[in-house]
Amino acid sequence: DYTGHQVTTENLYAVLLGDKKAVKGGSGKVIDSKPNDIGSSYTTQIKEALEFLAFGLVKSKLDHCYQLHAVFVGMPNMPFLYGMDFIEVLKKKHAARTYRKMVIYVEPCESGSIFEGIMPKDMNIYVTTASNAQENSWGTYCPEMEPPPPPEYITCLEDLYSVAWMEDSQGHNLKRETIKQQYEMVKERTANANDFVNGGSHVMEYGSRSIRAEKLYLYQKVLILPLLTSHPTITNYTWLWKL
Repeated sequence: DYTGHQVTTENLYAVLLGDKKAVKGGSGKVIDSKPNDIGSSYTTQIKEALEFLAFGLVKSKLDHCYQLHAVFVGMPNMPFLYGMDFIEVLKKKHAARTYRKMVIYVEPCESGSIFEGIMPKDMNIYVTTASNAQENSWGTYCPEMEPPPPPEYITCLEDLYSVAWMEDSQGHNLKRETIKQQYEMVKERTANANDFVNGGSHVMEYGSRSIRAEKLYLYQKVLILPLLTSHPTITNYTWLWKL
């Protein structure tokens, strides 16, 4: 829906707030949620909006981030996304009563810096991030790893944190698994970047933690990505995190 020069902080905020007039370019789609909506009614829209965040920092093989150590996310097009500004957007959405509950997954390096110490706990928004405020997040399905990606790929296929929660969702009954159960699994898997020295990151959580007790199906309604492990090159391996 938004690519190239359309991937901007301004468009992200407009999409989150449901402000069609503020969107510049792209499909014009926004999160047009209502006061009683929770994640299940707009999970795919939330995911499309927050995909902007994943494009923020340049990737290079396994360790795919610059050492910024700052409370912002780099964007393909200026300006950057700053933590305080993003929190203000969430506060504005909360004040507008355009959702009941929300779950947000954030991937970039040092992603915890966006929320640490400033994310309110009373807005019915639960956030998990791929890393804390001072560390990189990591790639996976990389040429250096076992199993490697298919031979036609010379780069990492995905981010470890994102793969961890998506593959967990695809492999479990979302009406039985809770957000907390998935968080604990993702935290464990993401802490170990396939045995690379000093690999892995600390998955963090912020906001309204009472949401953790709820079942995933309320927030994840559709299959987001195909299983990477369905590729013939990969299916013959046994994953350590599944043992």
